[in-house]
Amino acid sequence: MNIIVDAFGGDNAPLEVIKGGAMAARDLDVKITLVGDEAVIRKCAKENNISLEEIELIHAAKSFDIHEEPVSLIKQHKDSSMAVGMQALSHEKGDAFVSAGSSGALVVGSTFIVKRIKGIKRVALAPIMPTANKPFILLDGGANNDCRPEMLVQFAIMGSAYMERVMGIKNPVVKLLNIGAEETKGRDFDIESYRLLENAPVNFCGNAEARELPFGTADVIVADGFTGNVALKLYEGMGKFMASELKHNIFAGSGKLAALLVMSKIKKLSRKLDYKSVGGALMIGASKPIIKAHGSSDAKAFYNAIRQARDCVKGNMIAAISETVCSLQKG
Repeated sequence: MNIIVDAFGGDNAPLEVIKGGAMAARDLDVKITLVGDEAVIRKCAKENNISLEEIELIHAAKSFDIHEEPVSLIKQHKDSSMAVGMQALSHEKGDAFVSAGSSGALVVGSTFIVKRIKGIKRVALAPIMPTANKPFILLDGGANNDCRPEMLVQFAIMGSAYMERVMGIKNPVVKLLNIGAEETKGRDFDIESYRLLENAPVNFCGNAEARELPFGTADVIVADGFTGNVALKLYEGMGKFMASELKHNIFAGSGKLAALLVMSKIKKLSRKLDYKSVGGALMIGASKPIIKAHGSSDAKAFYNAIRQARDCVKGNMIAAISETVCSLQKG
């Protein structure tokens, strides 16, 4: 199995990408192909004593700046490391792709370079979110602000396939993110989405309010991209707020002694909330697994994003989505 990695995506590229790729090549039983300026990659690896013996390189002279228009990836910036990497994926030179670059550009590349799974209307951004007891997948997390109800059915199918094939959860629970539990709540869009989800080939269990998300109310949460992104950003912000408050209140003054007594539990909570341990968000709906790593990813985060990509391939996630969508179309 070969995982293609954009060596120049993210705030800490290329060093942390190279380090994470080398760790993955050593420990995960996968081949790693780094895409980017070959001379810069080799120089960086040499200066930091990182072996490239088990890593292949594909040269790309440029990197894609996050401030560029996402659609420019397919024309003006087709020689960037992101575009070249996705082209290699589409030409069967790898099994999955990882990048910490522009989310918008990855959506464009997933749609127009790698292409969508047959029958899938839109690629969705699908982050894995922590809860009190188990993670859930949120989609769409921001790729499509405006959605049609039938698109949410496809999001539910794709999210269910990931949770079952990759996370090992049988018959994952699907819920619609809404402003109330009743099936009549929300906009016309939400009411119609609810109706379609009731008849979809997924384990749909009704609406979920945002306040329920941290308590593991479902394995798959579906929403339009605007709503999903608001929930995602609030979730991330509250996580940082709670961590800051915990540090300020427990470690201040006489609280230091109490902190020592609960240190192990604090560390356990920190690991649960740490995006580095998850890997990244899926660009789900593309014909090959594509992982969007966090922009500030370090070596550990890139390693886990590669592990996540490997697990998508091993779990035959794409085939599971294709089979369900195909059966729906025939029905």
